[in-house]
Amino acid sequence: MKNCSGPSPRGKRSWKSFHGILKGMILYLQKEEYQPGKTLSEAELKNAISIHHALATRANDYSKRPHVFYLRTADWRVFLFQAPSLEQMQSWITRINVVAAMFSAPPFPAAVSSQKKFSRPLLPSAATRLSQEEQVRTHEAKLKIMASELQEHRAAQLGKKARGKEAEEQRQKEAYLEFEKSRYGTYAALLRVKLKAGSEELDAVEAALAQAGSTEDGVFPPHSSPSLQPKTSSQPQAQCHGSEPRTGAGSRRRKP
Repeated sequence: MKNCSGPSPRGKRSWKSFHGILKGMILYLQKEEYQPGKTLSEAELKNAISIHHALATRANDYSKRPHVFYLRTADWRVFLFQAPSLEQMQSWITRINVVAAMFSAPPFPAAVSSQKKFSRPLLPSAATRLSQEEQVRTHEAKLKIMASELQEHRAAQLGKKARGKEAEEQRQKEAYLEFEKSRYGTYAALLRVKLKAGSEELDAVEAALAQAGSTEDGVFPPHSSPSLQPKTSSQPQAQCHGSEPRTGAGSRRRKP
């Protein structure tokens, strides 16, 4: 990718140029173009973003720059990336989501706690040991669970007027459940298409997506892009703007 912006002092943000290289579940942001075999610098390693359990979506509500997409990570940091074209933006969204769907391990069992306060569960960073068929079934099961929990959560709030911390916790839980429902739905749909395509090449997956029809936010764009092999790299260009979730400093928190 080519440009990235992240949090700076006092909540201000600035866009910076980077070349993005996706290797396995790590997105590296480099100042210079990718050179096979070249050792990454300390700064480049520091800029690396893990995409396990992440979700990339088109930033339809961001109008300051064209071809921008969001990347929300497992720890709920939010990054904004700007690609130089609509095609490359869609390619990055597809690539990130397919890799995350393929390799993100099933979540840990929920912790038993006597506290009523809502807290997001920890998600494993290690790669899954499941086959892709088992992986897609796991995503589909989690999608049903998240949809059911979201429905129950909303039903429980009907007629109630929560205030202060309680209202904020309810809002956070609903946002979490909405996001997880969207994430698992995206993962399951993409892996189903990939399995049907029968190829590890992302361009073949995207061709299959083109036949099936694309979704409204560009999750399933119909165009070519590089291979899905874990050690391959790609060199589309984008800008990235990173932000913390609401608990951090960040002038721009986005809804999942």
